[in-house]
Amino acid sequence: MPAPERIPAGRLNPMEPVAEPAGPDAARAVPREPAREPVGSLPPALLAEGELTVRGQVPDASNAVLYCTVERDGRSAACVYKPVAGERPLWDFPDGTLAQREVAAYEVSRACGWDLIPTTVLRDGPYGTGMVQEWIAPPGDGDEAPELLALVAEDEPAAGWKAVGRAEIGAGRTALLVHADDPRLRRLAVLDAVINNGDRKGGHLLPGAGGAFFAIDHGVTFNSADKLRTLLWGWAGEPLPGEALEVLRGLRAALADGAPLAARLAELITDAELAALRTRVEGLLSSGRHPEPSGEWPAIPWPPV
Repeated sequence: MPAPERIPAGRLNPMEPVAEPAGPDAARAVPREPAREPVGSLPPALLAEGELTVRGQVPDASNAVLYCTVERDGRSAACVYKPVAGERPLWDFPDGTLAQREVAAYEVSRACGWDLIPTTVLRDGPYGTGMVQEWIAPPGDGDEAPELLALVAEDEPAAGWKAVGRAEIGAGRTALLVHADDPRLRRLAVLDAVINNGDRKGGHLLPGAGGAFFAIDHGVTFNSADKLRTLLWGWAGEPLPGEALEVLRGLRAALADGAPLAARLAELITDAELAALRTRVEGLLSSGRHPEPSGEWPAIPWPPV
């Protein structure tokens, strides 16, 4: 289920400016492209300090999403640039920006040691400050993409799958929505609970090369109120794995006042959001279980893909 933010470069629209460019270089001819970096392993410095070249605009995204390349010291990579100037205001996120929360989600994922989110930085670009993230290209013909989500006719999930709930599929028919009982997906469910992800859709899970997958689009996160909406409810109420508990204990320490992660997040989210993040980590450690839907907020995002 590909996300509109990851349409292959050959299908990009011509550039449609979202703000006045910072300089005349934004419209320059496409330069020679050096060899690309391996997917999923970009050093942050390449994205943060490299020369950012806008190639086109990704269509059908809720906010401005620009497909770019970045080059530094002869190294090059494809990336996504989401300028703050192209963000639509959200009533329930009056402070900060989507770009800052995307970077904050990456920093937390990195602190967990799970590296589920592609390398993400906050930097200046041709259209002002924005989030720049490694582009995850679809798997090649020889790569086996992991099967993560499915709709099945049965009433119970097969072995290796977890049930989310029944979904309408048209003409009055329903099917059972299931996701893989995959340890990497389970880590993502824990991460989403930590960052309070309000928009975990199927299209935000991107298969990569070699059976890997990555999670993208974390602008609607870190709200101080409970906003968790996800397709990954299959483990709801179940005990957290020992690995997750160990990671959460480490994260609790990393969020202490004066710790580097806490200081970095204080630059990206509000004091109230940082306090709520600490409370969520403590809550998960105290319960020792995956969270369950609260019933006070829609549990599944719409559209789900």
